[in-house]
Amino acid sequence: MTPAVVRALDEARRVADHQTDQLQLPDEPSLEAPIPGNPISHDQLIALSKFLRRHADQLHNADDPFPYSLDTLLKGCTIYVPPPPPKREPTPEYKALMERLRREEEARQYQRMINPPAPEALYEEDDVSYQEVHRQIILIINVLISVVCCSVFIWVAARHWSAPKRLGLSLSGSGLIAVAEVVIYNGYVRRIKQAKLEEKKKPEIKKIIESWVIDGSATTKDDAVSIPSKDYTEDGVRYRKGKHR
Repeated sequence: MTPAVVRALDEARRVADHQTDQLQLPDEPSLEAPIPGNPISHDQLIALSKFLRRHADQLHNADDPFPYSLDTLLKGCTIYVPPPPPKREPTPEYKALMERLRREEEARQYQRMINPPAPEALYEEDDVSYQEVHRQIILIINVLISVVCCSVFIWVAARHWSAPKRLGLSLSGSGLIAVAEVVIYNGYVRRIKQAKLEEKKKPEIKKIIESWVIDGSATTKDDAVSIPSKDYTEDGVRYRKGKHR
C-alpha cells in the first residue's frame, strides 16, 4: 500500500462504510487497518477505484475524482513478495536417520585416519599391471614370429611339393608350434606361481648379533654393558620366525 491507497481506503469508509465490505475479497489481504507497506491485491485496487468512481459526488474533491483512478493508485506500488513459509520441523525418523549417517561417516573418517591406505601398494599394483600387460604383448609377438617363421621355413623346405601339400604342411606345422608355445608358457606361469607361494611360506630368520643396555648416565661406549640374550642358541644366534616382506 502507498499513502495514496491508504487515503483512498479512508475516503471509501467515510463515504459508505457499510459498503466497504465488498472490497474485502475472499483469499485476499485484509484491509481492516490500512497502513503504508501493507499488502493489497490488484483486484482490490480495481474494486477500490470503481467504488470511489461510483461515489465521486460524495468525495471531498468531487470536481476532480481522477486522483482515485486506477492509474493514480498504482503509482508507487511494488510487487509484494510474501515471506517464506516457516521451515518444517524435521520428523523424529529423519533426525534418527541423520544421526545414524553422521555416526557412520565419523566412524569411516576415524578408520581412514588410523588406517590410511598405503600409496606404495597402489603404485605397486600399477607397476605389476603394467608389467603383466607388457609381458603379454611380448608373448603374443613372440608366438606370432615363431608361427610365421615356422610356416615360411616349411613352405620353403617343401618347395618341390605341390602347392596344396605345401600349404597344408605349413598350416599344420605353424599350428603345432602355436600349441607348443602356449603349453610352454602355461607351464612357465604355473612354476612361477608355485615358486611365489613357496617363497611366502618360508619362515623369516633373524639373527641377533649382540644386545646393549643403553644407560643415560654413560658417556662412552665402554660404559655400556653388554648382556646376553636369553633366546641365544649355543652358537650365539637366535632364530625368529616370521613372514617375508
